[in-house]
Amino acid sequence: MIKVEYTIEPFVEGEIPARVTLAAAALETLGISVDIGVFGSSFEVDSTQVGEAMSVLTSTAYAHGATHVTIDLEEMQS
Repeated sequence: MIKVEYTIEPFVEGEIPARVTLAAAALETLGISVDIGVFGSSFEVDSTQVGEAMSVLTSTAYAHGATHVTIDLEEMQS
C-alpha cells in the first residue's frame, strides 16, 4: 500500500474550498477513502491504483482553481 499525503493551494482560512472537496469526491469514486485535514489530506491506495489516483487528484484540483498541489508518497510497511 502507498500512503499519499497532499495539499491543495491556495488555502482559504475558515473553509474547505471546492477544489479540495471535489478532488476528494473524485478519489472516492475510485473507491478510495480520503481523510480531509486542516492543513492537508491523505489516503492509502494499492500500488496498482496510485497512478490513476494521482491523475484524478491533480486534474480535479486544477480544474477547480488549484494553483499548487504538493504530494508526498510513502510505501507502507506491513
